Order: sequence, then C-alpha cells, then structure tokens
Amino acid sequence: MMIYQILGILVGLFAVIITILRFRDGKMSLGMMALWNLIWLLLILISIYPASTSIFAKVTGIGRGLDLILILGLIMSFYLIFKLYSRLETVEEELTDLVREIAIQNEYSNPDSKESSKTHKLPKKEN
Repeated sequence: MMIYQILGILVGLFAVIITILRFRDGKMSLGMMALWNLIWLLLILISIYPASTSIFAKVTGIGRGLDLILILGLIMSFYLIFKLYSRLETVEEELTDLVREIAIQNEYSNPDSKESSKTHKLPKKEN
C-alpha cells in the first residue's frame, strides 16, 4: 500500500468521525451528514482500490481515472459554492429583517424619546 492510500484512508476516517460528531451536536442536518459521509466513504474506497477509478472513467467515457476524480471534484466544488452562496443570501435577508424589526420595536417602546417620535411616526391607517 502506497503512502497516498494510507493518507486517503486516514483523512477519510477522520472526516467521517468529525461529520458524525457535528451531526450529533446538532450542527449538521441528516441530509448533509449523509452527503458528506458518502463523499468520505468514496475517498476511502478510492484510496483502497485506486484502479476502480479507471473502470468508472471508461464507463463514463473519460480517459483516465484521475481525470474522472478531478471532474467530479470540480462539479462538487461548484455545487457546494452555490449551496453556500444560497445559504449566505438567506442569512443576510433574515438578519436584515431582524434588525429592522428590532429597530421598530425600540422606536415604539421608548416614548420618552422626543427626537425619535418627531422624525418617525407610524403612518395613519386609512379606512
């Protein structure tokens, strides 16, 4: 067994343990835990059987096994970047709504503030 195979197995096992611990602590959803564990198990299997990538490469029409791994890694990286970007957008919107709501509550819960009541009044409801 080559050194890169041993490193791949150790990194994969370490990552599986970290993934399970994060799920157990409630920091990761079940779906993400399954996805990451699948990725780490594939890393372990590819490390144990490196020739298997050549078989999959021939099945998919890609020349070499290493090319297949690089292409899959690139696709997975783009997916994760998109997922992170989407999540960041959602958190940013939630934060904006929260700050807006707190500012409105502070404005109307402090009636002594004459400055703020002069500048910001609730619009009257029209019937």
